[in-house]
Amino acid sequence: MKPIPPEESLITYPCDFPIKVMGRAREDFARAMAEVVLEFDPSFDPATIEVRPSSRGNYVGLTLTVRVESREQLDALYRALHGHELVSVVL
Repeated sequence: MKPIPPEESLITYPCDFPIKVMGRAREDFARAMAEVVLEFDPSFDPATIEVRPSSRGNYVGLTLTVRVESREQLDALYRALHGHELVSVVL
């Protein structure tokens, strides 16, 4: 992926950035996602995770608002979440 120069980025760093993650409804899903996020943002508070179950309760959507310092950090976090075995979708 070609780097985006800071002057062309739509995001000004540092910032609080919401990331949406979806996966099968499991008791440990939110905790597992919080563990991934904490590797990139040690100040992340798991109590701030917004949880939205699907209408049938088979899936759950999480919104994790993360403090990001750079494009590289954000990209690495997206890759880590996307690569996690419990994750279906990352937005």
